[in-house]
Amino acid sequence: MVIHICNDAAELGLKAARFVSKKLNEAIELNGEARMVVSTGSSQFETLQSLLNENVDWEKVEIFHLDEYIGLPATHKASFRKYLYERFINHIPVKKFYGVNVEGDIEQTIKELTRAIESKPADVGLIGIGVNGHIAFNDPPADFEKRESYIVVTLDEECRMQQVNEGWFNSIGEVPERAVSMTPWQIMQCNTIVSAVPHKVKATSVKNTLINSLTEIVPATILKQHADFNLYLDRDSASGIIPL
Repeated sequence: MVIHICNDAAELGLKAARFVSKKLNEAIELNGEARMVVSTGSSQFETLQSLLNENVDWEKVEIFHLDEYIGLPATHKASFRKYLYERFINHIPVKKFYGVNVEGDIEQTIKELTRAIESKPADVGLIGIGVNGHIAFNDPPADFEKRESYIVVTLDEECRMQQVNEGWFNSIGEVPERAVSMTPWQIMQCNTIVSAVPHKVKATSVKNTLINSLTEIVPATILKQHADFNLYLDRDSASGIIPL
């Protein structure tokens, strides 16, 4: 595990994006292509924006989407597909984007995503950490034993309130209770994991991730088991572990 502590979210996003682009370019040089898993949420704004300015041959990059609410159309402001198209995918000529389509047959969507993600390793996983320590939509207690790639999960109250507090919904009653999510096991199959985790609201989850041994109660602790885990913090999100 390598921890980078930056002054603010802007610097964090810039440094994380540079590292991600370096890894993608290394994969392209080695294999003629690259694959990346991306997360969403307000914590990813700066990193994704900075990635758009990086020199990457995006026509050789396939991008996988981590998770999506069930019952939420792609036109809803909280849809992660909408988020990714508007902030990232529509601005680069990617080889292919594998979105989590929840408006059709969910079982078939999971089969198709599974077939695609398991066909070749993902070179980089851009994996956020939630206020409750979740990764993707694997809320505590997460299931570290499942060997499926995508599953249907039930969201806990803290996770749903995070979405309200970030402004995606007006009330917790509007937040869907179920979602399709990549599993912790599949996330750990990425060759490199990069977690961009800025903002004061994440200080407790960052601290819990770092001070605890592997535990399903803090799902992000599994990331520390990865051979190439890179955690990017700003002064606010690192405030629970280092006096700054």
